[in-house]
Parts: sequence; C-alpha cells; structure tokens
Amino acid sequence: MGDLSKDINSKFSSEKMKVFINIKYTANWLSSLESDFFKPFNISSQQYNVLRILKGAGKKITVNAVKDRMIERSPNTTRMMDKLCEKNFIERERCENDRRVVYVNITDKGLKLVNQIPIEVLENEIEKITEKEAETLNFLLDKIR
Repeated sequence: MGDLSKDINSKFSSEKMKVFINIKYTANWLSSLESDFFKPFNISSQQYNVLRILKGAGKKITVNAVKDRMIERSPNTTRMMDKLCEKNFIERERCENDRRVVYVNITDKGLKLVNQIPIEVLENEIEKITEKEAETLNFLLDKIR
C-alpha cells in the first residue's frame, strides 16, 4: 500500500491538508494511467469521454450538452471535436433554425471504437478496494464537492 508522505517525501500541517494533496496526487496518477491506457486507441481520455457521452445519448445532441456532461471540462472542446471529426468518430450538424447551435452525433466508426475499448481494465486498477470502500469513498468525495 502506498504512503503519500513517503512517495513525495513530505510532511503535512494537518490530515485535511494531506487529504487535499492526496486527492490531487491520486488524480494525477489516475490521469497518467488513463493516458497510457488510451494511447493504443489513438485517442485521449477526454475524447473517449465525448464518445461515451454521445453513445449514451443515442441521438444527436448539442455541443453545449456534451460540454455540460464532460467529466473534465476543457476550454479546447471545439478543437478536440475537430480531431474526432477528422477521424470520422463524430459528425457535426448546424441547427437550421439557429446557426449558433451545433449538434454532434457519434458515427458508426466512433461507436465501433468505443465498443472495442476494454474500459473494465481501468476499473481493475482500483481492485484493491472493496465495493463498500468504493461506496464510502464516493460518498466522501461527493461531500467534499
């Protein structure tokens, strides 16, 4: 089992400060893990998130709806969607009534990609905790937010 104090060779002013830094440290660790995981599929975790949202929607939705549902909100969402369009994973369509509104939808190629990614591999990375511990951790993280 990891020990944050030893991992970063530091002492903390309080347990609450240790929690704060531990969450950031763990989030960074998970982010690196995700990056390595998605690399063979030639997409980022944020791009996967967009594809997952569109798959779940089951129909075209607005770009703003996608942004609202994203786990990691990014100021360059438009550029990220450009890349997904270039790879033919999503398609865009302007609203006929309001040219400012843009709809996006997952393509068959995008759906095929999402379905072939073994996302459960990431879940296995946290197999050290039990379902009950996961429930408690989720409760505590929700409480912090």
